[in-house]
Amino acid sequence: MSELKQFRLPDVGEGLTEADIIKWHVQPGDPVTINQTILEIETAKSAVEIPCPYDGTVSELLVSEGTTADVGTPIIAIQV
Repeated sequence: MSELKQFRLPDVGEGLTEADIIKWHVQPGDPVTINQTILEIETAKSAVEIPCPYDGTVSELLVSEGTTADVGTPIIAIQV
């Protein structure tokens, strides 16, 4: 039985509370694996690639490219 999981924007350290979504590397319907790079974010200090925490299929991108999101905001839904 599959389950829909939301992945939240992680705290990438440095005491920052938000990040800009620069580029998604996946789209709805794409298969994903654990540790696969799914997006790039930019904080006030650096650009960072974010890995996927789940194996499954991308169900929905919850935050658009160019948007600033707070740490802890759901950014992607994955059917696992």
